[in-house]
Amino acid sequence: MIYTVTFNPSLDYIVSVDDFQLGLTNRTSSELMLPGGKGINVSTVLGNLGIESTALGFVAGFIGQEIIRRMGEMGIRSDFIVLENGVSRINVKLKSIDGTEINGAGPEISEEAVDCLMKKLDILGRGDILVLAGSIPKSMPDDIYRRIMKRLDGREVMIVVDATKDLLMNVLEFHPFLVKPNHHELGEIFQTELKTRESVIPYARKLQAMGAANVLVSMAGEGAALIAADGKIYDAPAPKGTLVNAVGAGDSMVAGFLAGWIEQKSYEYAFRMGLAAGSASAFSEMLATKEEIKKLLGDGGK
Repeated sequence: MIYTVTFNPSLDYIVSVDDFQLGLTNRTSSELMLPGGKGINVSTVLGNLGIESTALGFVAGFIGQEIIRRMGEMGIRSDFIVLENGVSRINVKLKSIDGTEINGAGPEISEEAVDCLMKKLDILGRGDILVLAGSIPKSMPDDIYRRIMKRLDGREVMIVVDATKDLLMNVLEFHPFLVKPNHHELGEIFQTELKTRESVIPYARKLQAMGAANVLVSMAGEGAALIAADGKIYDAPAPKGTLVNAVGAGDSMVAGFLAGWIEQKSYEYAFRMGLAAGSASAFSEMLATKEEIKKLLGDGGK
């Protein structure tokens, strides 16, 4: 079974506003509301590809209940811990101004709630896959990723980490199956600027030398590069298409990579599936469907 963890799920309110004006009343020209968060996005794309997963994390209040309800409607299994206090967040994403978002804070998460999550993770073992993705709320311990991986160490759980800075660096000693920084995040770790697929390879190799089995670096329109566990390097430009919505593209790449690996146990195919899934989401209003991914994958994916 695949499990995804989203520590701070959201209800994403995605809107377009024509001719946005500061200081004035603006009206939406389009609206979309979806359960959000990096782990949830991974579960969504996996579900679109016909692969079952269980979404874990914390929810609270009426927004939390709506997140659960909408995920159920989408056919995504969830086992969230429902907090007694606070309310899950709403994230406003303004499509008309690329990259403009207002993200809520989310509820306080107690140590008791964290312990409850740990107990849920105790059932994982050989053959299971765990996806740890995204930032953590301020109320949670900043070593939570490391605590989880240390707790599961030796159980042969394949763990994927999509996080930044210390959250990522502090878990490499536990040999995650896959880490997926983007090129900006990779450059930030090593205090350099990375613009080409060729330039990311030596730094991705450093993460591999520190313990990561596979290092997949997403680069938006530049495509992606993979330093695989078998020592091979795969890189490719992004498929051609029109950027519609970049939200969730990186998460879709993680889902596509896992789906490809499960299907063929081939790093090359997993890489191609990841790139196709990430691009398909970027070219769509919604997260990528199976048909959209397979279309970008090309004849080799049939």
